[in-house]
Amino acid sequence: MSAAPDARMNARFDESALERYLTEHLPGFRGPMTVVQFSGGQSNPSYLLTTPERRFVLRRKPPGQLLPSAHAVDREFAVTFALSKSSNVPVARPHLLVTDASIIGTEFYVMDYIEGRVFWDTSFPEVSREERPRYFDAMNAVLAELHTVDPVAAGLSSFGRSEGYLARQLARWSRQYAQDSDVAGRVPAMESMFEWLGKHLPSAEDAAIVHGDFRCDNLIFHPTEPRVLAVIDWELSTLGHPLADFAYHLMMYRMPTLAFPGLRDVDLAALNIPSEHSYIDAYRRRTGVDVDVSLEPYIAFSLLRLAGIFHGIRGRMKRGTAASARAADYARHVEAVAELALQITSPAGTGRAKRG
Repeated sequence: MSAAPDARMNARFDESALERYLTEHLPGFRGPMTVVQFSGGQSNPSYLLTTPERRFVLRRKPPGQLLPSAHAVDREFAVTFALSKSSNVPVARPHLLVTDASIIGTEFYVMDYIEGRVFWDTSFPEVSREERPRYFDAMNAVLAELHTVDPVAAGLSSFGRSEGYLARQLARWSRQYAQDSDVAGRVPAMESMFEWLGKHLPSAEDAAIVHGDFRCDNLIFHPTEPRVLAVIDWELSTLGHPLADFAYHLMMYRMPTLAFPGLRDVDLAALNIPSEHSYIDAYRRRTGVDVDVSLEPYIAFSLLRLAGIFHGIRGRMKRGTAASARAADYARHVEAVAELALQITSPAGTGRAKRG
């Protein structure tokens, strides 16, 4: 996880007040402390806290006007705390949740710093051709591990409603789109997708802990090995349908390069990247989830969600609360991602054969 200084004033806070608070409330914390904002992150800004003895990561709500229920750092803390105690899902162990916004201006939590690598390109160009399949297998294994965690045994039975996940998600993103449209603008393709999914949403009710934004850049890999040390950015996590979560991850095979690299136009065989079919099969073997059902509505829904995320980033840019310097790049691709979703719903797209 690499950090880069960020001079944007809306991301700064009173570092002295934070150091005083952590000295009093976080066991083992002793200053002096330096603070550097991580360069990634579109929603909740994150910071590297360095002391003479160890390093931590602080993740906070952004300042300014926020949509209701967005930027839920308390939910991130709850799910990572539970998973760190009762599962094999790799997470950065959280230490302290602070809901008193008077300390640094917004709610925040503090977790372990994980030394490792974050890959921004889904084709993993930094690793050798021979090793590349192992990195894909590591991603697959971690997501399957998450989806096989028993929410009740993990103490997360109240983390979300297990029934009606897809319908509630569709309603949530439709509502958020409407709230953002005044500042981010209307997107006809998104509105068409909300209407189509309202009629074609899968009715399956399987429930698991879902991450909500499972991509390679939300994973911290071992410095030299194809092994995931931590899954990060849990803001969208809840209880929901595992296939919806898996389909969102599977979008990497359907996406061209739009703000972040996709695999749609990549020669998978030349790069020794597993085919979509074999990747799906590996997930099926690990979880026992019925992936024989058509994934197309789930992938269409996932693309719409991604368009919604980008639309929300555009709205935050307009409000001045965008958390990343890359926000403009994400915001300009709202329409393109929504059009990809719309293509899947067309007669030529619906039910088409899986790649590979």
